[in-house]
Amino acid sequence: MEKQNDIKKRIDSKKIAYAIILVAAGIALSPFTSFQIGIAKVNPTQHLINLVAAVILGPYYAVVIATIMAIIRNILGVGTILAFPGGMIGALSAGLAYKLSKNIYISGIGEVFGTGIIASFFCSYIIAPFIMHKAIGVMFLLSSFIISSIIGNIIGVISIKILEKNNIIKLQ
Repeated sequence: MEKQNDIKKRIDSKKIAYAIILVAAGIALSPFTSFQIGIAKVNPTQHLINLVAAVILGPYYAVVIATIMAIIRNILGVGTILAFPGGMIGALSAGLAYKLSKNIYISGIGEVFGTGIIASFFCSYIIAPFIMHKAIGVMFLLSSFIISSIIGNIIGVISIKILEKNNIIKLQ
């Protein structure tokens, strides 16, 4: 029984270490990959990290990582309040898609759908008018979120393939 607890602690420690590395990488890259499109600051790195976290760690960790990144990005001024639903919904969608399919491409599509479609509507109809006190057209957010998400997910798939090929991660 004691041996099982040691194994569980080691697995949890490994997941936490991966999460810390992903947050650090995402934050370190943010100033170089964020760009303004109207009121939104899009960041393909967020979507890259969402996909990698979803595939390696699962939906729970992916959402926590996206939340921490949104907080830090806002503090540093390289994000807006839109980073919260954009990152968190995309991370959850990617994590659930991977959990159900065990396919990184479907997980990437889940991230694009979550960020590009669901988060765009959520931001346009809830966050912008009620929290930001601004009107943002859903088509504007849709296009900018989808473009950012597609770029990040392409890089994410490539990154996962490289990590897997070099035996840094093993996908289930």
